[in-house]
Amino acid sequence: MKLVTFEKNGRQAIGVLDGERIAVLDAEANPAFASMLALIEAGDAGLEAARKAAASAPSERVADVRLKAPVPVPVQMRDSLVFEKHLRQARANRHLWDTEAKPMKPEEVKMPQVWYDQPIYYKGNRFSVSGPEDTILWPKGETHLDFELELGMFIGKGGSDIDKADANDHIFGFTCFNDFSARDHQMLESAGGLGPAKGKDFRTANAMGPCLVTRDEIGDGSGLTMIARVNGEEWTRGTSSDMHHSFARIIEHVSRDEDLHPGEFIGSGTVGGGCGLELGRFLNPGDTVELEIEGIGILRSHIASERR
Repeated sequence: MKLVTFEKNGRQAIGVLDGERIAVLDAEANPAFASMLALIEAGDAGLEAARKAAASAPSERVADVRLKAPVPVPVQMRDSLVFEKHLRQARANRHLWDTEAKPMKPEEVKMPQVWYDQPIYYKGNRFSVSGPEDTILWPKGETHLDFELELGMFIGKGGSDIDKADANDHIFGFTCFNDFSARDHQMLESAGGLGPAKGKDFRTANAMGPCLVTRDEIGDGSGLTMIARVNGEEWTRGTSSDMHHSFARIIEHVSRDEDLHPGEFIGSGTVGGGCGLELGRFLNPGDTVELEIEGIGILRSHIASERR
């Protein structure tokens, strides 16, 4: 199923997306339909109830509602970095936003051994989520605003010390994720050695949508074509098959000595070639960014019309 959160007349609801219509799930008929998070927490029983309800539910046209991020406020947010091409190209092009860095070739970048040994990730701001067609804030003083083409995954079943062989059973589904990045801010912060903060956490920075596709329809997230366009021009194309660590391995690592909960979000990290830093071009005020992932759809975001 393709599930959406939407707003109409100031009220939020969830539904099942079928082309240009949404079968509306009635929260009064079933408390599992109160929100996307409630549906995720209801597990397999909730999904089965949604399937049955959608067959006879009243519907809304997509054009008549405002789609929101599938889970407007995730329980937790982690973003990984599992595409080697992205890491190599981003570090090779660091000179584009760091005047003290020297140009390099991607093959000259020294990869840290820990990257090969385990998935690496940071925790993001779960309150800075935006949805389809939303306007993305231009951070104050920023000159190198960037997009990042990623596959996002939501945890469906919680647990700890989850084995890789069992990890796919803990996946609820997938969505498109645009990890907008303020590169000037990120450069300044990286010198402190604690990872991203204002470079990633500004309002609207974590764009998600247009829907949340359940695992039974899309599988484990591998083999998906990923495309980014800016103002209708294709800037990059990649595939989720290039992930060095699978989502199952990421779940295994994250859950070690730690509890995972339904509704937590984990990003794949940027596919190779999937950001302006790698391509040597950045966003401008008024740009429109589209991320398209096979089997999910198109997430469209509009950059604020003026710098701040």
